Amino acid sequence: MSEIETLESGILAQIDAAADEAALEQVRITTLGKKGSVSQQMKTLGKMSPEERQVMGPALNGLKNRIADAITTRREVVKRADIEARLATEKVDVTLPVRPNPIETGRIHPISQVMDEITAIFSDMGFHIAEGPDIETDYYNFTALNFPEGHPAREMHDTFFLNPDENGERRVLRTHTSPVQIRTMETQKPPIRIVIPGKTYRQDSDATHSAMFHQLEGLVVDEKTNIANLKWTLMEFCKTFFEVDSIDMRFRPSFFPFTEPSLEVDVQCDRSGGEVKLGEGNDWMEILGSGMVHPNVLRAGGLDPDVYQGFAWGIGIDRIAMLKYGMPDLRPFFEADQRWIDHYGFRPLDMPTLFGGLSQ
Repeated sequence: MSEIETLESGILAQIDAAADEAALEQVRITTLGKKGSVSQQMKTLGKMSPEERQVMGPALNGLKNRIADAITTRREVVKRADIEARLATEKVDVTLPVRPNPIETGRIHPISQVMDEITAIFSDMGFHIAEGPDIETDYYNFTALNFPEGHPAREMHDTFFLNPDENGERRVLRTHTSPVQIRTMETQKPPIRIVIPGKTYRQDSDATHSAMFHQLEGLVVDEKTNIANLKWTLMEFCKTFFEVDSIDMRFRPSFFPFTEPSLEVDVQCDRSGGEVKLGEGNDWMEILGSGMVHPNVLRAGGLDPDVYQGFAWGIGIDRIAMLKYGMPDLRPFFEADQRWIDHYGFRPLDMPTLFGGLSQ
């Protein structure tokens, strides 16, 4: 057997023994690479006589081509074997249950749900949604709303004050959404019919209060607005929101700096069982405050109280969510507990509507 035949036999044996593409690549480098055995043989052609080159040249080129073809053929075999091995080890068990769709497992937070419900109700009644900044000036949060100097709500124990600015003015985290009433009256001529859902901040925290909570303000200003309109609006809202056919409401005299007269609103309920049932029973529960807009507030908004009058109300969104959906404690609303969200959350994309139902 000639030297070339011996070399070819050894290389072909290495190619057949290569178990994967990495081993096959190593064989290619050691034979056809710059320092490979076949390449070294090709370099000897320059030292041969013309007669020897005529014999050895074709022989070495043929060897090189046969080895390259053998490597290509073996590479296809190795690839096919690798695919078959992966199919055997990485197969999918089609009998396993399909992973749940994120749309089915995701949940809408009850606060977002209740805000959507409120928006659906008041939009149907012709109200617009208004918004304002969470960080307010003392003027918009207190003075323009007829809070006199020295009023307890201005004190540190109730309000979050920010550090004074370069002018010595101390801004506050708004204690209610009422400042938006002033901002709306300053920029919009009556008739005004708005609701203002948003975050508010007070230094209070227990099972039914939190330092940050959500509130809904309502404001109607026109030339002929009266308490009868206020009562009808609140009654229709409560019946629709709590999804009852009828509900008795009790309006009690109270005091708020920004309304005169001021009224606390109680709703009929039954506390005899393990849950509070609205629209039945002989008990009463306070749910909101309301009243006719104070003339000083109208003046602060740039309106003449001899021409215009209005009514306003405020309700805690967190607390009516607790009341409607039977949540005993306010604190889990802000704890991001997945178990609580799974239990009390709502399905996404089921937007509440008056015709489709609010509690979907």
